[in-house]
Amino acid sequence: MAKINSNSNAYIIGYSCIMVVIVAFLLAFVSSALKPQQDANVKLDKKKQVLAALNIRGLSDAEAEAKYDEVVKDGDKAFEMNSASFKSGDLAVYQCEVDGEKKYVVSVYGAGLWGPIWGYIAVNADGNTVYGAYFNHEGETAGLGAEIKDSKAWQDLFVGKKIYNADGTVALKVLKASEIKNPESEVDAVTGATLTSVGVSDMLQEGFAKYKDLLK
Repeated sequence: MAKINSNSNAYIIGYSCIMVVIVAFLLAFVSSALKPQQDANVKLDKKKQVLAALNIRGLSDAEAEAKYDEVVKDGDKAFEMNSASFKSGDLAVYQCEVDGEKKYVVSVYGAGLWGPIWGYIAVNADGNTVYGAYFNHEGETAGLGAEIKDSKAWQDLFVGKKIYNADGTVALKVLKASEIKNPESEVDAVTGATLTSVGVSDMLQEGFAKYKDLLK
């Protein structure tokens, strides 16, 4: 019986191919096994973001699940619309009730400095007043553009702002302090994050233009 030459090119290539196949199989198995939990985590995170827009934060996972079921009366079944202008997919409205008052939470998607940004905006029953806001991002600069997510104080600046003008055009926008002319509907930009702030403003303008018929 011929002795296998472990130093030959054929042996090394064959051994490498076998190891690659084994590792690929193990990775696929682990990914498949973890997918249900990963999907559950994604859904829970989305629920927490919707709750954050309703000014409900700091809950444990179990508390968030229970609170979401309590306040969200009709998930994104109420209104969905495919949007070719947003890479992230569907826009949606969530019908909610907080302390006996009807609220709508709408999703908006856009582009920041380094990648996608998105948000959930809670709107009062009048369809024209912001009740709360939460924004998130994929890769904005820490301490600058990332403040759209990390700064609750900045998100709180949106509370009470008007969304539409009398003619139905979108009034809500983000501007530098020196450019603000209508404080009822304009929010001061994040300091040092001009391009991210412009991205948020464009996202709100484009997003609420699509929700106009529903909210008005």
